[in-house]
Amino acid sequence: MRNPARIPARGLALPLAGLVALTLTACGGSSAASDENSVTVYSADGLRGENGDGWYDKVFKDFEKQTGITVKYVEGGSGEMVQRAAREKSNTQADVLVTLPPFIQQADEKGLLTAYEPEGADQVDGAGRAADGTWTSVVNNYFGFIHNKKELKNPPRTWEELLDPAYKEKVQYSTPGVAGDGTAVLIKAMHDFGGQEPAMAYLKKLQSNNVGPSASTGKLAPKVDKGELLVANGDVQMNFAQSKDMPNLSIWFPARGDGKPTSFALPYAAGLVAKAPHSENGKKLLDFMLSERAQRDVSAVGGGFAARKDIKATDANAVELAGLMEGVEIFEPDWADIGANLDTYIDAWKSATGS
Repeated sequence: MRNPARIPARGLALPLAGLVALTLTACGGSSAASDENSVTVYSADGLRGENGDGWYDKVFKDFEKQTGITVKYVEGGSGEMVQRAAREKSNTQADVLVTLPPFIQQADEKGLLTAYEPEGADQVDGAGRAADGTWTSVVNNYFGFIHNKKELKNPPRTWEELLDPAYKEKVQYSTPGVAGDGTAVLIKAMHDFGGQEPAMAYLKKLQSNNVGPSASTGKLAPKVDKGELLVANGDVQMNFAQSKDMPNLSIWFPARGDGKPTSFALPYAAGLVAKAPHSENGKKLLDFMLSERAQRDVSAVGGGFAARKDIKATDANAVELAGLMEGVEIFEPDWADIGANLDTYIDAWKSATGS
């Protein structure tokens, strides 16, 4: 939830038909560039509530009420959003881009973002914002997995347990190179198994139990809740929020053998799109998302972790989230290495799994 790459376009080339496009208030369906009193957000999924009760839902509603600026919203996988923004570079439609690492770095490297440090950015840890001011974390988060706690009386604890034949066609993870959480599967596996080769050897074995690719991580949770899947990947913020309506979800962090469960920060990072049609409105929205008011809602409403270090949440969700992360070893990926070699890692994964 939740920091920071360079992915070739071929690694992201897929139809965009699956994108979810929403206008949060009635806007008459006009294009982004035609409505001067609007702001268009392209975002990775996870922050909008299934029932209109997520962090985005509240923040955007509050923002519209305070400013009179209509929020137009498009969501999809992290890689999809960057790809779409890149394709529109000569005719920019989005004003604000929100995506997970390493895709926010990819957007920056492609020249899709322009420097703007929102009010309150000085309260975000250095690792959670770009040195050149092109992006800032707005919701902190951590990578994780989910399992069906009703069907699994003895839930898995390790990577190795997922190789058991009992999990055949009951495991699924989102597609690396397309979904941010799917890419995170590779990052965590390479950390836990000690490098690319052993990680790919493991994922090759896991393929016999894996259902197959999924462009969206968010679509896996309902399948786990219903028992169609027993295990899937995800992230703490999204799955914690989903668990309020999906009672069979349980978040866990795979360990390697007898080792400790591990995770790493996977923040939602936001940036102002270069040549945005409504740049000033985009700046106002970024300021609002990092405001104390919105940041206090991150845990209470969104089930995530505030990006600002001066916000000390004490609500019931914050307490529960702190307990969930207790005992989990947090590591920091080598983002420079990932930035330089992620295309190689994606190709290695495709080769190992036949994807």
